[in-house]
Amino acid sequence: TIKSHRDALLAFTEAHFALALAIGFFAYAGAVAFSLPGALVLSLATGFVFGRWVGTILVVLAATAGATLVFLAARYIFADAARRRLGALGARINAGFTENAFNYMLFLRLVPLFPFFLVNLAPAFTSIPLRTFVLATFVGIIPGTFVFVNLGQTLGRIESLQGLVSVETLGAFALLGLFALVPILIKKFKSRSAPAS
Repeated sequence: TIKSHRDALLAFTEAHFALALAIGFFAYAGAVAFSLPGALVLSLATGFVFGRWVGTILVVLAATAGATLVFLAARYIFADAARRRLGALGARINAGFTENAFNYMLFLRLVPLFPFFLVNLAPAFTSIPLRTFVLATFVGIIPGTFVFVNLGQTLGRIESLQGLVSVETLGAFALLGLFALVPILIKKFKSRSAPAS
């Protein structure tokens, strides 16, 4: 559908760039804030409309804003009740997570194994500072965002089957493949760095 309306979308963006940016930002931030499915499609569409660089900046800012809204809502509405229910176990988890909060958050954002909405919610039940959550989210989602936004730009330019074997398209898919390998690489690195018993 996006591809079929390519010319109209690009023409609107060119004629009303600031408005298109605002629409893209609030649509993406809203989807994240309400934990709606379709972030991948939105990332591809953003890359298609705005290109890889502007699209990446837009998605990173919008996703961080939406995630922060979820985090704040969960912290001030549900966190106290969740902590009481978890009791001593929750206190131990909270202490361990909060001690290395930035590193844990960065790991959760970088590794594409954990649902984005869950990583927005779970830290709200700990004592992680808001600024740590925001910074780790902002930094941690940059690689994955760039991969999908770049893929959106590349696919948006394909006019025929020959476009599927262009250097740019193959490069975009190679990035996607490398990103999918991140969990395996991290697991191997952790196993090598673990002290021998």
